[in-house]
Amino acid sequence: MKKFIISFIIFLALFSCKSQLPQLVRIEGKQTSINETIASDKNIENTIKPYREKVEKEMTTVISYTPINLNRTDGDLESSLGNLMADLCYQRANPVFYSRTGKNIDFAMFNYGGIRSGISKGNITNENAFNLMPFENSLVVVELTSEKIKELVNYLIAENKAHPLSKNINLVVTENGYNLKINNATLDDSKTYFVLTSDYLQNGGDNMNFFKNPINLYKLDYKVRNAIIDYFKETDTIKVSMDGRFRHENTLKN
Repeated sequence: MKKFIISFIIFLALFSCKSQLPQLVRIEGKQTSINETIASDKNIENTIKPYREKVEKEMTTVISYTPINLNRTDGDLESSLGNLMADLCYQRANPVFYSRTGKNIDFAMFNYGGIRSGISKGNITNENAFNLMPFENSLVVVELTSEKIKELVNYLIAENKAHPLSKNINLVVTENGYNLKINNATLDDSKTYFVLTSDYLQNGGDNMNFFKNPINLYKLDYKVRNAIIDYFKETDTIKVSMDGRFRHENTLKN
């Protein structure tokens, strides 16, 4: 009987001491400012130092040269940097597209806001390319009907900005509308056109909805930034022309 009583007491003690599940009482947060007052950790600094030096060396490597300042604001409906960007992307992308499809890209179009930085006269480095295109946008080709091309043209005229256009297109805004030529030919309603742009714009970025739902979409697996760097590396001195590819009537800049 005595053993039973002792066992019963131990049984009650074990169950009465059963732990309770923890419950959230409150959440507290504290904001810590990251500034020059925070001392650096030497161990961390020594660890990242070789990587930092490698990146700095790569970013400051000279890959080309420009004899003039390049920016997006030196023209009315076209710019030195916009023309350069559209032309170089076309030049780098068309061989890729042709090798896969046996067809040529008709022209290239990008957005004014996508040009994030100018390039000053002098040496061009990898850093310039990253500043010009800091995003991970990739090149794509969309096959569009003539009706979609007309929407594209109406968008350009309404925006009235120097959106980057390749030299394959010539658009003149007139008092009564516009004159359009693509590869020196007027728009053919029976044809479709292959337009080079970025995946961001193809998805409707900057309200370029005419790029959405194309007849065909071709992903080139080629980043815009990489095309820029590749072009700079293969071009010793950058040459840019303001040829009036997009202009108001009677305004042609040489």
